[in-house]
Order: sequence, then structure tokens, then C-alpha cells
Amino acid sequence: MTLLEICLDDIGGAAIAEHCGADRIELCADLAQGGTTPSLGTVSAVLASITSVGAHILVRQRPGDFVYRGIEVDAMVRDIEAIGALTRPAGVTVGFVVGALTADGQVDLAVMTLLLRACGSAPVTFHRAFDAVTDQSESLEVIIDLGIDRVLTSGGQATALAGIGNLADLVDQADNRLSILAAGSIRPDNVAEIVRKTGVSEVHLRAQSTADGNPGSTPPTTSAEVVRAVSSALASPRSI
Repeated sequence: MTLLEICLDDIGGAAIAEHCGADRIELCADLAQGGTTPSLGTVSAVLASITSVGAHILVRQRPGDFVYRGIEVDAMVRDIEAIGALTRPAGVTVGFVVGALTADGQVDLAVMTLLLRACGSAPVTFHRAFDAVTDQSESLEVIIDLGIDRVLTSGGQATALAGIGNLADLVDQADNRLSILAAGSIRPDNVAEIVRKTGVSEVHLRAQSTADGNPGSTPPTTSAEVVRAVSSALASPRSI
């Protein structure tokens, strides 16, 4: 089976995702700006609203590039430690979504070492900073050597569909040493094709809707219908 991760920044979305077939959520703030670290209050409320779905928390100090100053790294370390100390239901695994690059597009080993130390034994995803590295094949080996569990990527392209070939290559290269988590405009009508052609074991999407269907008028929320549709598509034999 292919694992389904729903990315969200609405506080009620986690329970919707869990109820409608998601295996894991990625909790963020301000997804309209690419996502940043959610507040402790938001994380705590979301953890209290779920019972079994995995909850991975984005830790990204600001929007923009992925080259961080020392004070920003310190803030992210403190966020990880504070989130890790929160109470969560017994059946909920809390992980972290992090990433850092050097100015020349390499994985920043010094920063990642500090972030991973703060994460301890929690599951870790290297986020879509991976799509900004200069060489994905080389960077994948660095990330594997760091002991990170998965990489979130569209294969360096604007969408997962456009990056199908690169995603398939990354899956082959990873060879089960970590998971490739496919992302980038994944929807119910293309998720089965993406899984079939790439061999990814996990997919990630924002299953958003708005109250009146007008994206400019109300904040997006997590759509039960979209989560159910993607979950159903993944359960179909066509996705195998």
C-alpha cells in the first residue's frame, strides 16, 4: 500500500485527514508562503484532535531560501525541542520536517547535524529544499548518510507528473535506504499514475478546498472529499 500524507495549515484539518483515510499529516503554518513552523498552541491543539494518524511538523523559521543564519538555526532547534516535549496521544507518532542548504546549493551538513540532534529518535523528512539542490543524486547520498527517513520531492520539477522520470530514478537510487515522498500537484486523477510510473511508496498533497469555492475569499481548509478520493485512488489496483 502507498502511504498518504496530507499537508495542512488549518487547525481542524488533521482530524478530517485522519477520518478520511490519510496515514500521516504534515502540519505547517502559512502554506500560502511555502510553509513555516506552526505555533506551539496549534501543534498542541492538533495533537489533541487525533488518535492514530502520524503527525510530522514542519520546522522552517521563515519563508524564502533555505540558507540559514546561526540565530535562525537556534530558533529551529528550540522549536523542535519544544514540540518534542508536548503531550500527544499514545497512538500518535510525532516527527519533523526540516531542511537546510548552503549558498551553493548543497545540503548544509553543519545545520542539519544540529537539527537532527534536536529531533533525537523522531522520524525526519528532508523537505522540498531538496528540489533546490544543484545535484539531486549527490544530495540524496548525503541525506541517506545523515540517517534521514525520507525526502519530499517533485523530482526537481514543478509537479510530480513533470518529474516522474526523476522520481523513478531517485526511488531506484534510494533502494529502500530511505523513502521518496512524492509531491507537487498530486490529485485524485493523477496519483495512481504517479505511483505506478515512479514506484514511490508515499505521496504528499494539500487537499484543500474553500467554503464558497472562491480561493481568494476564504482561507483554504482540508477537504474530506479530496482526501477520500486520493485514498480511494491509491487503494485501486491501477496504482499498483
